[in-house]
Amino acid sequence: MEKPSSILCLLILFLAFSVSHQSHGGHKSHHPAAKPSSQITVMGTVYCDICSNNSFSRHSYFLAGVEVKVDCKFKATAPRTSEEITFSVNRTTNEYGWYKLEIPSVDGIECARGAAVETICRASLIGSYTSKCNVPGHQTTTDVVYFKSSQQHICIYGLSALNFRPSSKNKALCGN
Repeated sequence: MEKPSSILCLLILFLAFSVSHQSHGGHKSHHPAAKPSSQITVMGTVYCDICSNNSFSRHSYFLAGVEVKVDCKFKATAPRTSEEITFSVNRTTNEYGWYKLEIPSVDGIECARGAAVETICRASLIGSYTSKCNVPGHQTTTDVVYFKSSQQHICIYGLSALNFRPSSKNKALCGN
């Protein structure tokens, strides 16, 4: 039985590689490129914790159609300036239980290289649309796994998994 954070780390590594590989694309421009800014991606998952133990078991499954509120603040500090962006958005999980927010490059926020970037992100469950799994379990997270690629100018912030539970535990599947 894997912990949700272990699964999340593996999935984020896979996605980071996929995004990095796709963004490189092998296509070259003949125009001189301006200094690229970093793109920031914030993502996470929501699953149904069938056994109500806050871990992803073999009976658990990812939930599509769940609303999640994402609040983030990015603050970059350089010797002469300080830049900050703050946002709060709602996202809905896709058919694989993933929610994702892509923030296009913002002048002054260079998460992949350059000045240090302080980041605070929080994801919170808003609601589930399935009656089979609609009792909030792990409702809010600020735990972040961070990946960056200075070559591709990409930063990925993966939040720990959130979950819902069924209203009653299936003792046949999960035991006591």
